[in-house]
Amino acid sequence: MRTGRSRWTALAVLATGQLMLIVDGTGVAVALPRISEDLGLTGARLSWVVNGYLVAYGGLLLLCGRLGDLLGRRRVFLSGIAVFTAGSALCGVAGDATLLVVARFVQGLGCAMAGSLITGMVVVLFPEGRDRVRAISVIAFVAAGGGSVGALGGGVLTQLLGWQWMFLINLPIGVLLLVSGRRILACDHGTGWGGGADLPGAGFVTSGLMLLVFAIGAIGPGGSGVVIPAVLAAAGLVLLAAFAARQARTAAPLLKLSIFRSRALLGGNLVQALFVGAMFGFQYLVTLYLQQVLGMSSMETGMAYLVASAVIGVTSLVVAERLIVRFGVRRVLVAGLGAGVLSFAWLSRLPVPGGYAADVLPSMLVLGVSAGLVLPAATALAMTGASDADSGVRSGVVGTAQQVGGALGLAALAALAAAVAGGAGAAGAARAAALTQGYRIGFVAGAVLLALAAVIASTLPRDDRTLPGRP
Repeated sequence: MRTGRSRWTALAVLATGQLMLIVDGTGVAVALPRISEDLGLTGARLSWVVNGYLVAYGGLLLLCGRLGDLLGRRRVFLSGIAVFTAGSALCGVAGDATLLVVARFVQGLGCAMAGSLITGMVVVLFPEGRDRVRAISVIAFVAAGGGSVGALGGGVLTQLLGWQWMFLINLPIGVLLLVSGRRILACDHGTGWGGGADLPGAGFVTSGLMLLVFAIGAIGPGGSGVVIPAVLAAAGLVLLAAFAARQARTAAPLLKLSIFRSRALLGGNLVQALFVGAMFGFQYLVTLYLQQVLGMSSMETGMAYLVASAVIGVTSLVVAERLIVRFGVRRVLVAGLGAGVLSFAWLSRLPVPGGYAADVLPSMLVLGVSAGLVLPAATALAMTGASDADSGVRSGVVGTAQQVGGALGLAALAALAAAVAGGAGAAGAARAAALTQGYRIGFVAGAVLLALAAVIASTLPRDDRTLPGRP
């Protein structure tokens, strides 16, 4: 693999790809009201503009990560960028709901192909040590801060040019990535199909994860209609159990279950799943509070997140790497998660009426510090010991933990908040007061998720000198 300055140039290509994927995902959420108006989509049908993407993305991450190990990470990554760009073009010209949902599924496929490999390519580029922690911090910053950029950019593009440009803007970026990626990213040939091309196992895990994500998206407003989602989730768990049983028997497994004997990998992914789940819920509930209670516009809401992005950037790029090197991953994780608990606790007292500067901004600043510490540390922890032969599938496991954890956390916090708000409204509370009461309970639940993640992080070995960043 390349060394010296070219490694950082390759990192810039990977970070740009990460940014395009993240910005698109969050920008679409801002554009949904205009999409609903133009295409006549409402309720459950509108939700599939998001769910069609999530089903493909969440379900295929692990498979695509393994394909990168087998066929070559650069090849699969660039193929994913090409598929995602083609899907973006289809979204931009979609004149009806069916084509838009199909195009979003294509985007999800491309995002799984490219996104599942980014972390794995980074750990191959940078040997374990200080440079790897710094590189992972860059990717973590892009992943965390890109959400705010997407929210602001989506609001601006949708308001000035139309929702179609939220997708069409990806075309020149995708072409640039394809050209620069072929020139800058080092070619790797993979281990070949003999290294673990377990197609039946791939079918089990992909179908199982897709059903789980599908079940999350099928939950009705306020958590209603849970019977069908429960059946789908149960079927998904059965398929995942069949996958695990097959991996234990087959000679060429898609995923060697032995990697989960690593406390670093297992702990890092559990922490990430819980943290990202709380973060997804945070973005959803705070956005609703800013717009539905404080009356802010979508563009103003996007701008409100820029402060958090700046804090995440400074923390992940400047502070996290130094703290991990000095104190170790375990201590940094516990400290970052503790800061997250404090942020959610602050939000659990949101007043009616309230104000952004006094009631929301302090929690955003603290949570920015939390995200800037936790995401690089947890990712570095989960990728500890990754080799050239399995970094792709490990990266896919990291992405799957983030995606499925985020979807589950968002569904749980949103449903809980809606149920509490509905009960308060039925009891005679004013609309703003009822909504805020629901948001408060949602933030309490988010604090519980982060506290659980902190407990898991605290059980990691005290002597973590072998983890990334330690001399």
